Amino acid sequence: MATLNPGAPRRKPSLSKKTREALLAYGLLSPALIGLIFFTLIPVLIGFMISLANFRVVFREWVGFDNYARALAPDSEMWPSLAATITYSFISVPIQLGLSLLLAMVLYQKLRGRAIFRVVMFLPYITSTVASAAVWARLYSPDLGLINSIIKALGGEPLKWLLEDKGIFTLMGQAAGITLPEGVTGPSLAMVAVIIYTTWVFVGYDTTIFLGGLGNIPNEMYEAAKIDGAGSMQLFRHITLPLLSPTTFFLILVTIIGTFKAFNHIWVMTQGRNGTNTAAILTYRQMYEFQRAGYASALAFLLFTLILGITIFQQWYGNRKVNY
Repeated sequence: MATLNPGAPRRKPSLSKKTREALLAYGLLSPALIGLIFFTLIPVLIGFMISLANFRVVFREWVGFDNYARALAPDSEMWPSLAATITYSFISVPIQLGLSLLLAMVLYQKLRGRAIFRVVMFLPYITSTVASAAVWARLYSPDLGLINSIIKALGGEPLKWLLEDKGIFTLMGQAAGITLPEGVTGPSLAMVAVIIYTTWVFVGYDTTIFLGGLGNIPNEMYEAAKIDGAGSMQLFRHITLPLLSPTTFFLILVTIIGTFKAFNHIWVMTQGRNGTNTAAILTYRQMYEFQRAGYASALAFLLFTLILGITIFQQWYGNRKVNY
């Protein structure tokens, strides 16, 4: 029988399996974590420091929260830009998602050529935003644009589109010979034109996501409901909408965040003029046109705070209403 050697050195206990798995996981995540720290967290901290200073190309002086106070002042230019941003989001999101859901319901049926239509519909989303926005700006041209040419051919009056700062309801009232009060002018025609372009770009992506959500709904539920005498509207209301709520919640969350951050196409099409001066456009102008880096950083952090608050509210509301 073997005996223990009291003079032999004791072996250190090896790491537990859980510890080894954790070290392996952090090792695999380390490249992404390093990139997140150096290219996201540190720039955010630097941006916050700049927002507390009078920073025009070079540092001048610390001003504390003066930039934030200026942005939040009652006569600040931030409030009109925020109103334009909310208007853009409030109109764009329901139209975009409603149309996407309708198209998804149609394409989910067994139709001839639906695969080709899905591909064609998705192309605007993968096309360069700057390039497609420039093309649409040309289509909206008052003199040479294709859209006004079609309107003229149909006997209508050409519109200024991206150059029109009047509200859409005001223009409709003028066409009908009615003068509307200031409070019901509606979004500018330029904003409506931008919303049309936004819908054209993103409806394909949203439809694809809705199609994925529809594919996860078991057909047995529809068959059982049909046996019980449920009609098409009852199937849609009591089965499709509730079971599609996680997908709908995700798209609402992503779309609202996207509309609040929208910049590229708005700048290419209007440069923020004629009622399209959103918060992102205002921040860009303060930074690159007026060289107010500190003030622009403060505007960016205020917009970030607003988006974060909306996201937290959506998460709270979604946890109560979404059927997972």
